[in-house]
Amino acid sequence: MTTTALEASAAAATAAEAKTVKVLVWDLDNTLWQGILLEGDAVSLRPGVAELLATLDARGILHSVASRNDAEAAWEKLAELGVADYFLYPQIHWGSKASSVREIAAAINVGLDTVAFVDDQPFERDEVRAELPEVRCFDASELAELAARADFQPRFVTDESAMRRRMYQADRRRREAEEEHEGPSEEFLAGLGMRFVIHPPRDEDLQRAEELTVRTNQLNTTGYTYGYDELDALRCSPDHLLLVAGLEDRYGSYGKIGLALVEKGAEAWTLKLLLMSCRVMSRGVGTILLNHVMTLAKAAGAKLRAEFRANGRNRMMLVTYRLGGFREIAKDGDRSILEHDLETIQGFPDYVKVEVLE
Repeated sequence: MTTTALEASAAAATAAEAKTVKVLVWDLDNTLWQGILLEGDAVSLRPGVAELLATLDARGILHSVASRNDAEAAWEKLAELGVADYFLYPQIHWGSKASSVREIAAAINVGLDTVAFVDDQPFERDEVRAELPEVRCFDASELAELAARADFQPRFVTDESAMRRRMYQADRRRREAEEEHEGPSEEFLAGLGMRFVIHPPRDEDLQRAEELTVRTNQLNTTGYTYGYDELDALRCSPDHLLLVAGLEDRYGSYGKIGLALVEKGAEAWTLKLLLMSCRVMSRGVGTILLNHVMTLAKAAGAKLRAEFRANGRNRMMLVTYRLGGFREIAKDGDRSILEHDLETIQGFPDYVKVEVLE
């Protein structure tokens, strides 16, 4: 399959998947549970809610809370009902629901167009719709239908999908430890015991690789999405190099967090896609995969070029290329071609153990 054909297929591949819900934000009173907590009601989970929480969590869809309520009392009730552990960055206060939803999306680092909100009150839903039109809003009466909706069904459910909430919870513990650390940031990073692993994708990695191309927008150099079959073909192609990267530290695994796709020409290699999960950029590992590709190209005696397409959110990746020594040699609309002379390649950070597997 030619690169042009692959790009055309990738561009049309999973348009609906790009809008799959990543976070479901819950109201509490008469939505998650039956009754009003502060009015002294003996609240209980709405029928089917426990199953819905578990089902979506297993699919990698995260949960949070936006509720006008007393934070301490509400959180105690969530714990009593056995569901508190599902909810990331809950916003329980007397402020607006729209502000809460915005805060949750920012904390989890997802686009508002991948957030859904459920509330029994039309006023609350209308407020969120008015201020955040990208957010999908549902009445509590629609809860039983959510799991069957196409936008609540990711194309693939991988092992990492089921671990996603745990990864975010581990990341929050890392952030809290970093905030408490009083020494230099390099000292904190060195204490994490990070291990960065680069390898060609195995069969079980291809679904996650597709998921990465679909889910990652900010740290994606071209915005191309590739389906499982295309990635499998590229993995086997002698004219391409496909690599995935994973990261772990003393708090646990980040999962597969990076992907690089290189078209290998006789005189020049071209990075068609480079992406990194937003969750790891603060760990100082964002250039490891890029520098590894640079080293391979140099060893092969090839020039290294990189394609970049602006999507309105990925400017950081262009900055990464430029700070890494790439310069623009051609431009066509929103598509830029950059090149590196490969004379100087940065080494890997001292505080990260990098392993390259065959």
